[in-house]
Amino acid sequence: MAASDTAAGWRLSGEPKLTIAAENVRLRYTVQRTSGGRWWRRGQATAVTGPVLRGVTLAAREGEMVGLVGLNGSGKSSLLRVLAGLQPATSGTVVASAQPQLLGVSAALVPELSGAENIWLGTLAMGMTPDDAYFAKERVEQLAGLGASINQPMKTYSSGMAARLRFAISVAADPEILMIDEALATGDASFHERSKEAMHGLIARAGTVFLVSHAAQTIEEMCTRALWLDAGTLIADGPAGEVANMYRYYAHSIAIGKNEAAKRALVSATEAHPPRLSTN
Repeated sequence: MAASDTAAGWRLSGEPKLTIAAENVRLRYTVQRTSGGRWWRRGQATAVTGPVLRGVTLAAREGEMVGLVGLNGSGKSSLLRVLAGLQPATSGTVVASAQPQLLGVSAALVPELSGAENIWLGTLAMGMTPDDAYFAKERVEQLAGLGASINQPMKTYSSGMAARLRFAISVAADPEILMIDEALATGDASFHERSKEAMHGLIARAGTVFLVSHAAQTIEEMCTRALWLDAGTLIADGPAGEVANMYRYYAHSIAIGKNEAAKRALVSATEAHPPRLSTN
């Protein structure tokens, strides 16, 4: 099943509702390379298939904010896309209680229109009624914090300004499941604080948030739980502070060339917070 499939009755007595679950999800990409290892050239290409996700199993419940940590290329963004139903898994199953929102308003936004016009367009594209979109406009503008630039064409925005606007629109839609890929890496301290308040408000309304960040401190400060991916494998699944701290030590060991220490950190993390092998 795809992530857009709905699942009813995922609630055990005394536990929050299960909002999304993945079972043994695998993803492989095929690229075209030449025999010499370079990218595709006409008449010289051969297909090379490589694993991106290696049997990931997880489940999340309402009221959770789940952080994803891992080095570049570990599969974090790919996992979010699979969970959101934007990338079909090679094998495995993903089900969700509602359609996840992966800051997915980008396709609806028009660079030639102003930020204010794109707020209207984006909120309608995510299913808001015209009345809801009208009343959401002010809080979207406040969260994005673009000032007078909100009336300028979006094509004039920096990448950071555009990311802040997309984030603000996505949160305004009040999705049951929100997925954020490094959106908080942009903006000043004031925007970070507004972002935290917005996401905590979503959690308080019984939503579920997934947050990808390269900054372990961000995961520690904002999340209740963390998933650590390494080379497509789910290494650890546990309390955000503990998992993020273990990952920080691992990443530092890699950076300074202490590969044996890094290997031991992987083993220790898996032993301390083993991934959940079943979504039941």
